[in-house]
Parts: sequence; structure tokens; C-alpha cells
Amino acid sequence: MKLFKRILLVLLSVFALLLLLVYFSTFHPSDLESVQVKCEEGAPSLESSEQIKVFSWNVQYFAGRNRVFWYDVPNETGPDTGPSREEIESTLKKVANVILERDPDFVLFQEVDDGAKKTYSENQSERILPLLSDKYPCQTEAFYWKAGFVPHPKIMGPVGMKLTIFSKYKILSASRHQLPTPPADPITKQLQLKRAILEASIDVKDKQPLVLLNTHLDAFSMGTDTMQRQVAFIENLLEKLDSEKSEWVLAGDFNLLPPGFSRKHLHPNGAYYYSDDEEISPLFKKWNSTVSLEELNGPNQEKFYTHVPNDPQIAKPDRTIDYMFYSKGLTKKEYKVLKEGEALESSDHLPLEGTFSLESR
Repeated sequence: MKLFKRILLVLLSVFALLLLLVYFSTFHPSDLESVQVKCEEGAPSLESSEQIKVFSWNVQYFAGRNRVFWYDVPNETGPDTGPSREEIESTLKKVANVILERDPDFVLFQEVDDGAKKTYSENQSERILPLLSDKYPCQTEAFYWKAGFVPHPKIMGPVGMKLTIFSKYKILSASRHQLPTPPADPITKQLQLKRAILEASIDVKDKQPLVLLNTHLDAFSMGTDTMQRQVAFIENLLEKLDSEKSEWVLAGDFNLLPPGFSRKHLHPNGAYYYSDDEEISPLFKKWNSTVSLEELNGPNQEKFYTHVPNDPQIAKPDRTIDYMFYSKGLTKKEYKVLKEGEALESSDHLPLEGTFSLESR
């Protein structure tokens, strides 16, 4: 009995030590916290009479389109764990070319790596910003995955991934909102992604600040209520902004199919990642989307597909999972998904471009 107690004590001590090591090597954000804003001196304020162009793109850590990553197929047997340096270099230039050609006022990126083993520990925001000339004097960003070591056999090293906003106009302040996380055991909970919303307040002359919201919802939460809880969190945040009479644009990778879009339209490998619960419905019911449900489910729905799976059994745009919503005080002037050339070659997602007027209707 004494031997058994000693063995049990040793095992408990080892487990406690492991928990401590994991805890102190991982990321523990608050529910709401301020994040750093970098603005060059003299960054202009936005004129309320100007139209604004908002650009949102999941850039897949600038990996390009020549890989099938281990998580790109349902059984996690994709052969690749990361891009080459040459692929990253080429994709950075392609993404920069698209941005320079389209010349948006605000660029919202998802899946920007910083300190990750698979992308050579580089800060990808610092890599791309010099390629964008001097168009974006202001920026802010927020991590949603950060750990000193992830012991997954396909990772086995540090990770770092963040949301980034580049702005032509002065950012007054920025905040990170922690989204609900999937249920998990104590160790996995520390190591998993901690999805977030990055909020930036843009200075507008003679008006309240314009609020930009950049997000990337969960991708692998099948069989849980994670997506419902994350959408409910967004609902509460948007209702608060509306109560404050703030004008806002929300964009990002929601990892959710449009209401009314059946999983039967997808290859089984793609349908695997979604449920039939239409979790995103509340956002469409309460607020403006840059593309209507009628269009998303109509005869020209392919025009609005945003995801280009790396899975070789699909390998073409086949679904909409990226969206742009906006407040009632804004007027949508134009919206498109860029589907050709370097926009198609750069990521497993296509960029969204929305143009709005700040003037009241």
C-alpha cells in the first residue's frame, strides 16, 4: 500500500509539473484587453464625406496554394506541415500586389503568423508591411494562438497566429475580445487556439469613431455548441455598439456556411466540418450583410464563394464562409469577392472587398 501511495504521489507530482509547464508556456488573454496601436505621426483622420473600402482576407500564413496541409483533409493525413521560405516570399509579394492594386483604406488579415515554427519564427506583419509602400501608417493586431511548444506530432514547436488591421487613417484605440473556446481537457485547453475579435476605433472628423471588427471563428468544433456561443458573443458586442450609436464593419473568416446552403452541395470531405444548425443565422437576421441570403443561395452563388480547399479532391472554390456585415448607418456601395489572378493563387481563402459611405442615408 505504501508503495502504491508513493507511485501515485510521483505521478500526481509529474502531472502537476506538466500542467505548470504548459500553463507558463501558453497564452492567457483576458476577456477584454487593450492592444497596442502603432500610428505614424501625422496619420490623417477620416473625412465623414469620404467613401471607405474595407478589405478582409484570410491569408493562410502566406503559404500559397501548392500544399495540402495535414489538417486540410478530415483524417488529418495531409502530407505537408508548412510552406517553404520561397513559397512564403512569393506569396507575400502576390498578396501585396493585390492590396496595392485594389488600394483599400483598411486591410483586415486573418491567419498572420508570428513566432511559429512552421513559418520560420518570422513576424509576418513586419514582412508584408514594407511591401505595401507607405500607404498604411497605422496598424494593430491581436494574437489568437500562442504557445512556446505544442506537442502535436505535426507541430512539435512554437506557434503564433494573429489578427491584423492596417489602416490609412488614424487608429484611436484597439481592443481584443476573447471568444468562447471549445470544451477540452485541462492541457488541451491551454494549447488550443483562443479565437478572438480585434476591434479598432478609427478617427472620423466631426463624428463618432468608425469601429472595425476583425475575427476568425473556430474551425474544428464539430459536435459542440462552440459556434453558437461564439456567434452569440458577436451578437452581444454588435448590440452594444448599436446602443452606443457607433457605426461599424465586421469582417473575417466565420467558418460557417450561409443559412439555407445545404451541406449536400459539398464534397463529403468539405461537408464534414459543418453542421446543419445554421449558427450564423442571427447575424443575417439582425444586421446588414454585404451579400444577401438570396444571392448566397441563388443561381449565381459561385460568385460569392470565398473558400478554395487545399484538399486535392476539391481544389476549387466551393463555399462561402467569409463574410462582411455592417451597421445600419452605413450605406453599401459595392461588394465583391476577388476570384482571379494573384488573389486566387495566394491562399485557401479569397479576399472580400466592401465599399461603404459613412454619410447617413
